[in-house]
Amino acid sequence: MTTKFELVRNPFGKLVLTDAEGQVYENVSPARAFPVQAPQESIAIVSMDGKEVGWIDQLSDLPPAIAALVREELEGREFMPEISRIVGVTSFATPCTWTVKTDRGDTEFVLRGEEDIRRLNADTLLVSDIHGIHYLIRNHYDLDKQSKKILDRFL
Repeated sequence: MTTKFELVRNPFGKLVLTDAEGQVYENVSPARAFPVQAPQESIAIVSMDGKEVGWIDQLSDLPPAIAALVREELEGREFMPEISRIVGVTSFATPCTWTVKTDRGDTEFVLRGEEDIRRLNADTLLVSDIHGIHYLIRNHYDLDKQSKKILDRFL
């Protein structure tokens, strides 16, 4: 369902959607259908009760101001650092602490078990720490030699 709509931020910082029929929905949120594989497309706008009130086929098709609001809201809600390098691990037995470089800075996290490293496709991995934070390895073949060697011990 492709819907024409207006999206603004109210004085309280919440998103407000007005659909083509003039219906106003307060406190709406964007939700990606495919957050890793296609983050710029297939985005639902949902009301407070979880009902879809708008749909975005491609983020790039929106007027720049509305696209910026959607991106800003998604970035505020989603936290999935992308691992660019595995610096080291405390042990090759789990649980163990990983020291990594990400697009959001250097960090350490505890990997509970090998089952917390999931393949999303042939190249992409999702690593979950003990607190439920997800770290993305977009393409494990692009990692440096040391990172690949460490990762291979857990796969």
